[in-house]
Amino acid sequence: MTTILITGASSGIGARTAAKLAAGGATVFGAARTTSAIASIDGVTPVPLDLTDEGSIRNAVATITRAVDEIDVLINCAGYGEFGTVEETSLADARRQLEVNVLGAVGLIQAVLPGMRTAGHGRIVNVSSLAGEFAAPLGGWYHASKFALEAVSDSLRGEVAQFGIDVTVVQPSYVATDWHDDAMERLESSSSHGPYASMATAMSKYFANPALTKQFSSPDAVATLIAKAALTPRPRTRYRIGPGSNIAVALATLLPDRAFDALTRKQFGYA
Repeated sequence: MTTILITGASSGIGARTAAKLAAGGATVFGAARTTSAIASIDGVTPVPLDLTDEGSIRNAVATITRAVDEIDVLINCAGYGEFGTVEETSLADARRQLEVNVLGAVGLIQAVLPGMRTAGHGRIVNVSSLAGEFAAPLGGWYHASKFALEAVSDSLRGEVAQFGIDVTVVQPSYVATDWHDDAMERLESSSSHGPYASMATAMSKYFANPALTKQFSSPDAVATLIAKAALTPRPRTRYRIGPGSNIAVALATLLPDRAFDALTRKQFGYA
């Protein structure tokens, strides 16, 4: 039986993925800062975890390995979006974004790899984002965290393949969860009253547009893809999901930078 540790399991994509994996017969440990919601998911064992605390990371992995022989799959699904301009986002908020979305994930990777190397097999699934492929205004620190997670995943893949360990990345585009509401609240707090207020207003209107929300991927669809990345015998290095996501990456790659900038301004309705 496959033993899986998944972070961010208290809500959204993480909760759906944990439930799907448990229903499929895996032994699933769901981790989050608040575990009460995880306890209600059939077949998922809650594990307290604060990704900004190295001691909490070590304790979470130790708790699991006391209960089972090894962790076969780590799914780094926890994360949030720190939105706001580069100028106006405090360095404290920027540090926390990187702590949660990057360094916490890496801390867990470091904690589980010795056991995976000893076992001669394992799987690391890092849930990134389409935001790890290109950057747009007002999301600089979120993009930075996902760019970093993509780079770490690529380096790690080359390092641990010799031990029978796979590393794969899942890149959702927009997903129908409360993630965007939280991100827009952060944008409102940081950048809605200063020199970039018009941009912040335009982005908020963009994400509130019913025509856009109809194009969001469902949490279940993303959870199904993450489960596939975790369990398929020969995983791809990247799995992408969301209407137009491949086209968006192609445009970001092929267009000159300023042409892509102009396309982004038009998309979000910036002046």
